[in-house]
Amino acid sequence: MTATLAGTAAEPEVGRARLRKEDARLVTGRTRWTENITVPGMLHLAILRSPHAHARISRVDTSAALREPNVIAAFSGADVAETQGTMACAWPVTEDIVLPIYRPLAVDEVRHVGEPVAVVVARDRASATDALEAIEVDYEPLPVVLGLESALADGAPLVHADAGTNKCYTWVLDSGEAGTGKAVGEAAAAAELTIHRRYVQQRLVPASMEPRSVLVDPTGDEWTIYSATQIPHILRFLLAATTGTPEHKIRVIAPDVGGGFGGKLAVTPEEWIAFAAANRVGKPVKYTESRSESMVSAHHGRDMIQDITLYARRDGTVTGLSVKLLANMGAYLGIVTPGVPILGAFMYNAIYKFPAYRFECTGVFTTTTKTDAYRGAGRPEATYAIERIMDELAAELDLDPLEVRRRNWIRHDEFPFTTVAGLEYDSGNYEAATEKAMQLFGYDTLRAEQAKRRVAGDPVQLGIGVSTYTEMCGLAPSRILGALRYGAGGWESASVRLLPTGKVEVVTGTSPHGQGHVTSWSQIVADQLGVAFDDVEVLHGDTRTSHKGLDTYGSRSLAVGGIALVLACQKVREKARTIAAHLLECAPDDLEFADGAFRVRGTPTSAKTIGECALAVFAAHDLPDGVEPQLDAEATFDPQTFSFPHGTHLCAVDVDTETGAATIRKYVCVDDVGTVVNPLIVEGQVHGGVAQGIAQALYEEAVFDEDGNLVTGSLADYTVPSSADLPEIVSDRTETPATSNPLGVKGVGEAGTIASTPAVVNAIVDALRPSGVTDVPMPCTPERVWRALQTARSGQEVAA
Repeated sequence: MTATLAGTAAEPEVGRARLRKEDARLVTGRTRWTENITVPGMLHLAILRSPHAHARISRVDTSAALREPNVIAAFSGADVAETQGTMACAWPVTEDIVLPIYRPLAVDEVRHVGEPVAVVVARDRASATDALEAIEVDYEPLPVVLGLESALADGAPLVHADAGTNKCYTWVLDSGEAGTGKAVGEAAAAAELTIHRRYVQQRLVPASMEPRSVLVDPTGDEWTIYSATQIPHILRFLLAATTGTPEHKIRVIAPDVGGGFGGKLAVTPEEWIAFAAANRVGKPVKYTESRSESMVSAHHGRDMIQDITLYARRDGTVTGLSVKLLANMGAYLGIVTPGVPILGAFMYNAIYKFPAYRFECTGVFTTTTKTDAYRGAGRPEATYAIERIMDELAAELDLDPLEVRRRNWIRHDEFPFTTVAGLEYDSGNYEAATEKAMQLFGYDTLRAEQAKRRVAGDPVQLGIGVSTYTEMCGLAPSRILGALRYGAGGWESASVRLLPTGKVEVVTGTSPHGQGHVTSWSQIVADQLGVAFDDVEVLHGDTRTSHKGLDTYGSRSLAVGGIALVLACQKVREKARTIAAHLLECAPDDLEFADGAFRVRGTPTSAKTIGECALAVFAAHDLPDGVEPQLDAEATFDPQTFSFPHGTHLCAVDVDTETGAATIRKYVCVDDVGTVVNPLIVEGQVHGGVAQGIAQALYEEAVFDEDGNLVTGSLADYTVPSSADLPEIVSDRTETPATSNPLGVKGVGEAGTIASTPAVVNAIVDALRPSGVTDVPMPCTPERVWRALQTARSGQEVAA
């Protein structure tokens, strides 16, 4: 028997700036979006949505729609009330949380504009959409509930009347009670300076390039579901759990997915509706949302009021921090809606050695589209608040913002460090990242220019914004998630198959949607097994192929899924070691493994490549007694803690005080994400994250009118910036390996978003501070900047 054996990789792959394997197929149009997939006999689904933010449904008549051309079926929520299942919330953060029933199709009441009310199934999409106009629905309008504080007021209309309240939950973390620090009351009593600020995190729309799409194909007693989702494994589990369908009869495939940003970290009503429709008609059914449907019905992000109180001494040392949030849940609870602000609870203390801390979050129901995870999920909100108020402390004490941070941050020689929130940071070097950022930015030179402009009274003022951040990512530790009442674990799985020719197949439980997993995983395996980068194939996103996994979100893929892959490769190596020792007639402990080959110590010419071992196992002619003829291995990794990337972002903004226009002149970011697998991918993730953070600072906001209508319901009104609206981003890295995993990796997918928003807003406020401005509500549009200036000059407080 002859075979072509895999080559070896003498040069390490980890750390190489490899072009992505995925890109050639993507840029040449050879993609498989869910919308592109067709199956024989496929029908199309259209959804009639509520025009009211809150109303009772008194009648739904679909009979006329059934008479429309090409229509196969039409039904309302009442028609499938017993079979459609319910939507699940996986994170009931307190024992007494209010968990309202959330049906995919409304049955008797609608609670936000865009809520599904009835559906049409037809032979083509146009016919299905046209037939929606024939459905008759009688609504009895009910009072809307929009403001967070007014929703909690006595006598406020109720979103869920049976709950008796609009409060979803209140969750508290108190360092005094938890034993992780002093009580905030002590800090308040001893403070020489107290600063209070209210910040508003505006509502955002994830707005991924590809809208949500789902195709359900029932075949006999099995179902194949194609979905533009971040979470195929979780979708499969929850669909089975809430509809009573046997899990082993459901196959979920996430084909090419065009971005997610948390917006596809969801189990959506549309997936359940398509499943119900396919079962009802017995044929494949596809639904793809329009952009306007996506804007009004796919979950939103952020939307909270932050009341922040900082206690400090006159030397700039912070003695305590109090955080009180009102977080908008929307009308219903999505898969992790209540937990999103709770993730931020552990990050308001950021990189600092605060001795006392109290966090309180109250979730509030309103008659608006539900909120859920959006890139960063709780961590951007926390970083924004603490980095904004640290600038306020610096201003109050007439200190440089970086100097205030230096007086409070954790020094590199103090790691590992247990924070006042109870987490142990394993590694970091905030000094090194800040120093490099300052050099790249030309910090001192820009400060000197700023001083000259202020003296000259230049109408275009220069502002310099600082953001020094860390984040908890690699969302994983099952025990910690369990302690936080999260409904699932955080482990991840991978398997490695060494083929007879020495090529490698990898099956991962992560599900990429733009992150470059295929490339990065190939690099890791190439190093671990000593095979060529191009000899690794990565399979993902299909629950029949990848039968075990917890998918992709929370910057967890590399720090959890990548480590599972390393562990699986180690098992493969140990199996191959046994084979090589037998072939070389030596003890396994006498072998060294390097560059894809096992060599006898002291006799380097006596060697067997891992490819030769694979071929020997395939032939099985001469194996040790009791050894199975296979080198495959599977591993599951459940880390003991999170990973903690960090960095320093600096932003220079020119602000025209006559027009309010704010123009980013220079943006520098230095991030520390531990060991870097692929610098190109890291840079791309950072740049994309920075773009979304800038978008929150300057451009994006989802706005409802007094009747609960989304008035920013298209990309003409919801201003997502293009590349032409963004500055050149200068990025660099320091590297402090994580000690919590064998690769030393941390996360990077959310870092840019977390750090950039406060850097930009701090720069704008810094430019305007001599005029008395202490805040500009986001997004900092020219009008809002101008109004903040006029208000400050007239001595009035800026309204959020």
